[in-house]
Amino acid sequence: MPIRRLLLVACLGLLPVFLSGGARAEPPKLKVAVLEDSPPLGYRDADGNLTGFSYALAQAVCVELNAQCEFEVTKLDYLVEDLAAGHFDLAAVGLLNTPERRQKILFTQPVYRSVTMWFAKPGVHPGQAGVRVSVFKGSAQERYAQAQGWSIFPTQTDLQMVEQLVAGVAHVAMVPLMTSLNLHKNRKFLQLGLQSTVLQVPELIGNACFGINPRRGELKGPVDEALEKIKRNGTYDRINSVFLPFRVM
Repeated sequence: MPIRRLLLVACLGLLPVFLSGGARAEPPKLKVAVLEDSPPLGYRDADGNLTGFSYALAQAVCVELNAQCEFEVTKLDYLVEDLAAGHFDLAAVGLLNTPERRQKILFTQPVYRSVTMWFAKPGVHPGQAGVRVSVFKGSAQERYAQAQGWSIFPTQTDLQMVEQLVAGVAHVAMVPLMTSLNLHKNRKFLQLGLQSTVLQVPELIGNACFGINPRRGELKGPVDEALEKIKRNGTYDRINSVFLPFRVM
């Protein structure tokens, strides 16, 4: 076949591609772990829909990545292990970036700065003999208290934590600042008259990040870029204003 005819056939073959705007790759699909019992970070609204600060940030990241994200509810106490096992691609949960966790999973750039609050009656101090401490299952606070040999009572939700305190099962609540916000909305908790103190413990102060499946290391760069972009374009601040009473970045 003459060269000119070959070129004509090739051009005609490419014409439908040009007219259709070219071949488009399918958007990536990501399985994203979220919490439904940790307001204001992740919870269900009055209609039963998932919402919250971390959930909304994850949605914004998925938009920036042009990804089809499937959100799946999990529990904090086995989240890191499930992520390490590859059950999820991304965990949209503010996890303290600790050395122990870094041995199991990857972390994004910081999502917000985290501190730990100690709620107790005046004169009740960390490590004091006989003090029983309520903590969230799977939290950095639980692991720290266990390492100190303290008497702890793990719980799943802030409501369960309040019931422990009211019943006298626990004397103290030790929780991240962000998840302590909902405690201040609970009338029973406020009636206890507990004082709040920021624990000046290096292991309990630091960057809270989203977690990444260690088998999906290629996601870290794009997710970090997406987080950086929503911080620059104002999306992060708008989400912050909706769910939190103060700025966290």
